[in-house]
Amino acid sequence: MTLEQVFGDILCQARNNKNISQEQLGALSGYHRTYISLLERGHKSPTLVTLFKLAETLDIKASFLIEQVEARMQEDQDEDI
Repeated sequence: MTLEQVFGDILCQARNNKNISQEQLGALSGYHRTYISLLERGHKSPTLVTLFKLAETLDIKASFLIEQVEARMQEDQDEDI
C-alpha cells in the first residue's frame, strides 16, 4: 500500500470509531465530503493543516494518526522481507 492509502485507511477507521459519516466529518472539519472520500481512498495527501483539523474534529491527536500510519507502513515493510 502507498503512504496515501495507509493514511486513508487509518482516517477511515478513526472516523468509523466516532460513528460519523464522511459528510459529517467534512462539515465538522470544514472540508467537502468528496475531499474526505479522496483522502480515505488514498487519492489525495493531506496538508499539515488538514491533518491537524481532521484530528481535532475526530478528537484525537494528529500524532496518533501519524503513529498509526508509521506502524502500518512498518508492518507492510516487515511482510515484504
